Amino acid sequence: MCGIVGGVTNKDITTLLLEGLNHLEYRGYDSSGLIVLSKNNIFDRARSVGKVKNLEDNLKARDNKIKGNIGIAHTRWATHGEPTINNAHPHISMNSVSLVHNGIIENYVELKNDQLTKGYTFASETDTEVIAHAIDFAMKSCSTLISSVQLAIKSFSGSYGLGIISSKYPDQIIAARKGSPLVIGVGVNGNYIASDQMALLSVTKEFIFLEEGDIAEIKIDKITIYDLDGNLVDRPIKTSNLKPGQTDLGNYDHFMQKEIFEQPQAIRDTLESRITNDSVLISAFGDKAEEIVSRIKQVQIIACGTSYNAGLVAKYWLEDIAKIPCNVEVASEYRYRHPILLNNTLFITLSQSGETADTVEALKTAKKINNNISTLCITNSAESSLTRLSDLIFLTHAGPEIGVASTKSFTTQLVSLALLTCSIGKIKQVINKKQEREIVDGLKRLPGLINEALLQETQIKKLAIRFKTKNSALFLGRGTMHAIAMEGALKLKEISYIHAEAYPAGELKHGPIALIDKDMPVIAIAPNDELLEKLKSNLQEVKSRGSQMIVFEDENSKVQELEAMEVIPITSNLGRITAPIIFTIPLQLLSYHVALIKETDVDKPRNLAKSVTVE
Repeated sequence: MCGIVGGVTNKDITTLLLEGLNHLEYRGYDSSGLIVLSKNNIFDRARSVGKVKNLEDNLKARDNKIKGNIGIAHTRWATHGEPTINNAHPHISMNSVSLVHNGIIENYVELKNDQLTKGYTFASETDTEVIAHAIDFAMKSCSTLISSVQLAIKSFSGSYGLGIISSKYPDQIIAARKGSPLVIGVGVNGNYIASDQMALLSVTKEFIFLEEGDIAEIKIDKITIYDLDGNLVDRPIKTSNLKPGQTDLGNYDHFMQKEIFEQPQAIRDTLESRITNDSVLISAFGDKAEEIVSRIKQVQIIACGTSYNAGLVAKYWLEDIAKIPCNVEVASEYRYRHPILLNNTLFITLSQSGETADTVEALKTAKKINNNISTLCITNSAESSLTRLSDLIFLTHAGPEIGVASTKSFTTQLVSLALLTCSIGKIKQVINKKQEREIVDGLKRLPGLINEALLQETQIKKLAIRFKTKNSALFLGRGTMHAIAMEGALKLKEISYIHAEAYPAGELKHGPIALIDKDMPVIAIAPNDELLEKLKSNLQEVKSRGSQMIVFEDENSKVQELEAMEVIPITSNLGRITAPIIFTIPLQLLSYHVALIKETDVDKPRNLAKSVTVE
């Protein structure tokens, strides 16, 4: 949550701060602000409620333009305190310290009460303001800004990514990271900080990824990094492969739309160098993958949101195809319930960003419970907390995903899990060469099959009109399609604000059928599999209650079209692995076009942010 950008440079920093905020807006858009050290080392700050455009308009309307060579900026996803001007970052203490913060200070009430007794006043309801006051107080006994920060953070419980400047030390920015990602951009005309490298691609492609507990002193020509214990450390400089154009809309109206249509290429990129003509390369999961997998006896998948739905699909694959027990759990629940974790478990974390706070903490908890487990991270981010904590790493090659509602990250995660299923099956000798060849064949067909499914967009647009006055919807599926129905319901509620639920179709009689009437649209998924005839019976049950129905089917499913029922053939001859991925596409398109009709903000839905880096 929240986006941070800052820099110390030999040029005016304001334009870069605004540009960086625009690239980081997917991380939060409740409010935004920036501050620079102007002439005579005076803080000059601007803040606005709402999206970054409001801040830009605010700056344009000012008579005195904000200019300076050192500054920090922030776009906020509200945690402590409502989205108001006073709660917007950056925060200032005593005109000596200003900072931006991503994370949560859990003991802020105790710190605030102590600071009130010391004479500090509070202008906001945030937990962040106590950080600024703590650093200002530490400066009274410390001779440098970085030693003041090192002293202050000893009193904090919780998580933080911090960018700090001081009017008393006008040549530097301090960056500190605990539980919230920060990168340093190494440039020609200066050095920079950001919570995501995308914010800095216009000025550098060289980045240092701070590790947990790191504190950095950043000057125009020098970067010094200390670990949590105060030891001087070297962190490697890495060159980013991202290009500025990858984060532009191009010819699309929204990032979500663009990312839906990027899925064929994202899947090609994820498969590249991971398969041969007829075989999955086990080494794609790491040099020790074969050794680790050969001794595992069960799989535990931990994830949140869309990634959790991908894990539910994989449970069917792993148990049905690879013949290995698999449990799937929501990360935020797993870490607090004192789970039993057996030896010889492969503990898999799924996260687009690799920084999802609950997933990171669940992994740490698991390693404390049983250090004999093996860990695998599947993520879209090479330099992330999860990759550093895991034995095995598999990178989806989805490319940047800006839309808050995940699309190509979900399908590339499914592809990754399919490759894993095949790899485990091979090593355990429960998948023969013929079966492996069929799986690889299906995976190679996916980009073409997705392109076919995307051709249904015009028809799906027409169906979306039905939802203009709807407030609820029900999604049905069986087997892996129940998890895909869950993903479809999640997408619809995320971006159109329609209440949507997903159920296994066989559970209708156990409660949900009471909801069904002519005002409740029902969306069903009908692949041509062993549960098709049972699903058809379930659809008859729904239809007899007068529901309006949409059925996405395999061409060979031959669902009988009834009154007030629309049957849309998506493709044909899908297998156990390809079917869930392909049936995801029409559900993504449906949610997108319903959101357009509802006139919601597709890419930045209310109350949500892309990367959930706080609890």
